[in-house]
Amino acid sequence: MGEAIMRLSGSEHADLVKAAIAGDEMVCSQFDEITVASWHRCYTGYGLDPIDAPDPVIIPRGDLRERQERACHLLEIARHEMTSLYQQLAGSGHAIILTDNEGVLLNYIGDPMFTDTAANVCLQTGAVWDERTQGTNGIGTCVMEKKALVVHKGAHYLERNANLTCAAAPIFDPHGNVLAILDASSEAKLAQKHTMVLLNMSAQMIENRVFFCALKETYVFRCHSRAEFIGTLGEGLIAFTPEGRVLAANRSAMFQMGLESPQQIVGREIQDLFTISLPMLLKRAHSQSCPAFPIIETHSERRFFAKVQPPETTSAPTPAPIQRRAASNLRTDACPSRYDPFDALHFGDPRMKRNIETIRKVLDRDIPCMLFGETGVGKDVFSRAMHQSSERRDKPFVALNCASLPESLIESELFGYKAGAFTGASRDGNRGKILQADGGTLFLDEIGDMPIHLQARLLRVLEDRTVVPLGGDKPIPVSIQLISATHRDVRSLIAEGKFREDLYYRIHGISIQIPALRDRADRRELIRRIAQEEAGENVRLDWEPAALEQMVAYQWPGNLRQLRNVLRAITALCEDHYVRMRDLPDEIRHPAHESAQDDIPAPEFNALAVAERDALLKVLEGAHWNVSLVAKNLGLSRNTLYRRMKRYGINPAR
Repeated sequence: MGEAIMRLSGSEHADLVKAAIAGDEMVCSQFDEITVASWHRCYTGYGLDPIDAPDPVIIPRGDLRERQERACHLLEIARHEMTSLYQQLAGSGHAIILTDNEGVLLNYIGDPMFTDTAANVCLQTGAVWDERTQGTNGIGTCVMEKKALVVHKGAHYLERNANLTCAAAPIFDPHGNVLAILDASSEAKLAQKHTMVLLNMSAQMIENRVFFCALKETYVFRCHSRAEFIGTLGEGLIAFTPEGRVLAANRSAMFQMGLESPQQIVGREIQDLFTISLPMLLKRAHSQSCPAFPIIETHSERRFFAKVQPPETTSAPTPAPIQRRAASNLRTDACPSRYDPFDALHFGDPRMKRNIETIRKVLDRDIPCMLFGETGVGKDVFSRAMHQSSERRDKPFVALNCASLPESLIESELFGYKAGAFTGASRDGNRGKILQADGGTLFLDEIGDMPIHLQARLLRVLEDRTVVPLGGDKPIPVSIQLISATHRDVRSLIAEGKFREDLYYRIHGISIQIPALRDRADRRELIRRIAQEEAGENVRLDWEPAALEQMVAYQWPGNLRQLRNVLRAITALCEDHYVRMRDLPDEIRHPAHESAQDDIPAPEFNALAVAERDALLKVLEGAHWNVSLVAKNLGLSRNTLYRRMKRYGINPAR
């Protein structure tokens, strides 16, 4: 759409709308089919005048409160993603908006640069933005079309909204019905495609979390054509009963299976959709080690990889005697009392042995502990082992990653809040991680990234042994064992004024340095143990000697986290349970081809950044790594795209 069209006067805008409705080919060619169809609805169906339109509608406060209460779980889920999206677009003048399926605004996070414009066009909670009221617009047209779209400037039907650029994406419930709309509005001169990409990912993350919350009492079949994508934004989800009857499916599952709606498989038997028996699916769900397993779709004979998640309230069958397991994703809470959680943390490495001997001496003495080490070395696993070895083992273990949450959410997540403490707050309030950990252990991962203003509040909690939730005034006594972890140099952060020295001395009772995987003397045994765990208890996994040596020699910049992901893929793809050199990823078989940056630990991203990285990889692979083409399709410069690839550790030489 040309700049001239975006700057039309009121009468010119009205003439343009009427010409498009009359079928003027030259005018219609300037707009997409969705816009023209929406204009027809507004003119002939709703009788709206592009210039002399009715005033915006704001529903009564009581009606708004009822809608927010009905959507309280959705608001709680969406709040995290909305804040993350807002921070991704910070400084670009965007407002992030959540509406219900009728276009009524339920929550709003606005950039100060956009405040005046939002007030002028009535973008506020309680405002109605359906097509009948506001004409063609991102929210209302998305409700009608049930697909992600952008309404840019003059594509708005009402002239009063023609300064807006609105990107909107639907959020579907598990049965395929529109549940809500997520919208990013601004006065941007260009309809930037990367905003639409981020918005789509945020909407799908909310949608997947709604799926799990709504169906937590069911089994969930999780699948993707690539094993490493299970657990990411693009995984397919199918919920089914213990009897095998399919209850719901998400959009990704429908797309991968070539379906139009969940109703095509709802009510069918899950074992009829894939070549596996129901008893085997249920056994997989309750298996203590759950690597992705290959599976064939019955109808198309396409190959997928899958995992099965059991209901939250269903306990697994009593496990067989547990052997020592590798130090990653350790589920120590399921181990019998004779099992020592520390046994799984090392297989002969002297530094890890010293670490464990040191920790044993201070357990249950109320001494705070700090764990240092690169990203992915297993600091969270070490902390869980500490908890399971302590007298607090029967009490909660609560973890919070201070780097994965937006700054605005850490306070409410850590300290909790009372009902009605802020807009969008749950009507039941939130106890917060500190109170959830009362009597047990609180693990604060990446504490070096905790905002400075929250450090004072944490120090007060540790000194007074009480916590005051947001919106509350009464201190609540609390007893916790504190374990902190970071990959950063806290001394340097103190020198830079980014970390309080008094807090450091309060949480630094004893320090443990966890070595990087490349420096461990037990690498070979770790690789064999984790690979066997990923292959499954009933499978004997063997190695071609050269393949094992190559794995041992590799530098492992992502440490144990990277090792487990690689072994998960290897054990799923190898033939006859025998790992050969050809089964190893290219970066391990040919390490010399990797960038010199490969020995830098991989950065840790929040959920939205992980989703953006996955989406960017998908686009690059689809374009056969033609960076120029991808930059053009995303509306970015090549330099901007290269910077994003560097930020996410994506090597264009792949």
